[in-house]
Amino acid sequence: MDLFEYARSNTMKKEAPLASRIRPRTLDEVVGQQHIIGKDKMLYRAIKADKLGSIIFYGPPGTGKTTLAKVIANTTSAEFTQINATSAGKKDMEEVVAKAKDTLGMYQKKTILFVDEIHRFNKGQQDYLLPFVEDGTLILIGATTENPYFEVNSALISRSVIFELKPLTKEDVGVLLNRAVYDKERGMGSYDAVLEPEAEEFLADIAGGDARKALNAIELAVLTTERSADGKIHITREVASECIQKRVVQYDKTGDNHYDTISAFIKSMRGSDPDAAVYYLARMLYAGESVTFIARRIMICASEDVGNADPQAIQVAVAAAQAVERVGMPESQLILAQAALYVATAPKSNSATNAIFEAMEAVKNGKATVPVHLKDAHYPGAAKLGHGIGYEYAHDFPKHFSRQRYLPEELGDTKFYRPSGNGYEKEIEKYLEWIHE
Repeated sequence: MDLFEYARSNTMKKEAPLASRIRPRTLDEVVGQQHIIGKDKMLYRAIKADKLGSIIFYGPPGTGKTTLAKVIANTTSAEFTQINATSAGKKDMEEVVAKAKDTLGMYQKKTILFVDEIHRFNKGQQDYLLPFVEDGTLILIGATTENPYFEVNSALISRSVIFELKPLTKEDVGVLLNRAVYDKERGMGSYDAVLEPEAEEFLADIAGGDARKALNAIELAVLTTERSADGKIHITREVASECIQKRVVQYDKTGDNHYDTISAFIKSMRGSDPDAAVYYLARMLYAGESVTFIARRIMICASEDVGNADPQAIQVAVAAAQAVERVGMPESQLILAQAALYVATAPKSNSATNAIFEAMEAVKNGKATVPVHLKDAHYPGAAKLGHGIGYEYAHDFPKHFSRQRYLPEELGDTKFYRPSGNGYEKEIEKYLEWIHE
């Protein structure tokens, strides 16, 4: 390292963002994630013993994925190298592998490769790493905000242990905020700032489990707030609110949270909880989710989970879908709320859903022929084939119902549709019983 590089490195350390400067260097400094790094947990023991295999850290932003990788870098005897999947190319990977081979051959020393944002690697890039992970040239540590079972090659998954990191608790974020404000070595203790309890509570809550969000806000607060008469920088709730601006919503329209939130939305409507349904709707709208996407999910739920218990549900859902395309936001939120609340509070039945699924299974698993009397008889020569002969026109009979057979003979008396007895399906049940008397 030359003089200029040394100076640059020192400057970067001093001027790095607060979140980077106070990043823990040892396991004992790590806040949160005790479900995986508690002293009785396998990952803690593996790091302490320097016996790591390939692992993937999966979790929302600001939960400590890179932090744990850096802790491993500080404790391992193996060579540690890092690349970011957003910028690394084939050449970078080839250089890492070549160096790892040399290190293993000359020094009998393994190489740990930390790949940040590993889900950004395409299949070819992930496949390139596989043989070197298999033969022990590389120990892979991947970090991703996306569900690795969706975004990472199954071959790499099978050779790695997946650790899911959870959003930090309010208490965890509070510990980090105090460390940031009062630590004189790596934090902002030299500024003589005071973090008011109300501000700490507010930031810890508003960060939504993302430590980086909270630390960025506190850094901005300390750097931009004037000193009070007592000579100290007081971080009040008002100051904190200005610096973080608005609640952080953990929602990525293309990521894991997208699927979790829409899943919760649908399950809330299915579970007849209007309050939860409208909350998840608001969460999606706040994050900028497509109104047409939301409307499609409401339509599906109206058929899948309400069905004929309230035949009006699908009409309301379809009308809402058409309306939001014409109206747009912000007014579309009113239309979607009405439709979601209607579906959530409607009587429920999955009888139609079960009927089509069971019928599809019957079609897939066996051959059955249309009864001759039901076959098309509207063409010359149909009678010669016997098609349509014996068909009974339902309206010619009492109750407009004929007891002729409609199902194929091979299916016997199979029942696919079984009304639930909820809502309008009570009337359907009564009608079916009446015509079969």
